Amino acid sequence: MPSPSPAPQHHRAAVYTHGHHESVLRSHTWRTAENSAAYLLGSLRPHMEVLDIGCGPGTLTADLAALVPDGRVTGLDSAPEILDRARATAGERGLTNVRFVAGDVHSLDFPDDSFCVVHAHQVLQHVADPVQALREMRRVTKPGGFVAVRDADYAAMTWYPATPGLDGWLQRYRRVARANGGEPDAGRRLHAWARQAGFPADGITATSSTWCYATADERAWWSGLWADRTLASAYARHAVDGGHATEAELAHSAAAWRAWGAEEDGWFSVLHGEILCRV
Repeated sequence: MPSPSPAPQHHRAAVYTHGHHESVLRSHTWRTAENSAAYLLGSLRPHMEVLDIGCGPGTLTADLAALVPDGRVTGLDSAPEILDRARATAGERGLTNVRFVAGDVHSLDFPDDSFCVVHAHQVLQHVADPVQALREMRRVTKPGGFVAVRDADYAAMTWYPATPGLDGWLQRYRRVARANGGEPDAGRRLHAWARQAGFPADGITATSSTWCYATADERAWWSGLWADRTLASAYARHAVDGGHATEAELAHSAAAWRAWGAEEDGWFSVLHGEILCRV
């Protein structure tokens, strides 16, 4: 019999910096298995049981479910209020092999060896204890299965042309994220965290990939959602309430985003670290 989940452990508080404002979901619902989990796709098989941690509105989760038609995907998020949106996404696609539950990655409510693949996209940058999260992900993965994690690295984001105000936006975002208990430069740390979590070095494949926004439509979309996020999402509240920015400074950052988005030569790249760990 698989052993039960361990008793919950207590961790320092961490707050999801972005929240689920429309400007945030605009980005989340754009994500697909192809543009956000390409490093994992070659390891998927039709029969697999998959756990998707931090599923949010469920677009990426639904893609994974379509790729394992003879298996099942469980989408998990710490915010129960977003799960109805995820269920609707799966229902619209006619998927019957996916379910959604609320839970905490630090203490997963599943027995040992429950899943063939445990996946987390843009999650470990926001959690209180990423090494403990990886230990839990490893625990619920079957021997021979995979833990797959991808996170952005904010300090490695780069853009052209230099736009007054965007450097300040990046510095401020990183301060707010760390004050909330997260690590915004998670991408570069995934390999080290996996080793600390007990994955053997020869079982970890560490890679990187990017999102790049360069066409007029891409620039308008990316700059618009970040301008709105800077003014109206949970991030804005954390920035002001935490003493990291005034509303005027946030307005300046939002204007900088829109100025960059209007640049005909504008180009923005988001670097991600990735790990595919064999259990």
